[in-house]
Amino acid sequence: MLKWALIFAVVALIAGGLGFTGMAGAAAGIAKILFFLFLIGFVVFVALGVLAGRKITGN
Repeated sequence: MLKWALIFAVVALIAGGLGFTGMAGAAAGIAKILFFLFLIGFVVFVALGVLAGRKITGN
């Protein structure tokens, strides 16, 4: 998901540089949504890993 966010961010930068502001805005919006979805998923999995580690070690 982070890979696609970076791809859309690059597309937004290139489109903005070429003057396609509508497409650049749409690509930047998609990149922002994908990045925040990645961030939420990352935090959830880190929390699950910490909780599972505590359960396994017995702390």
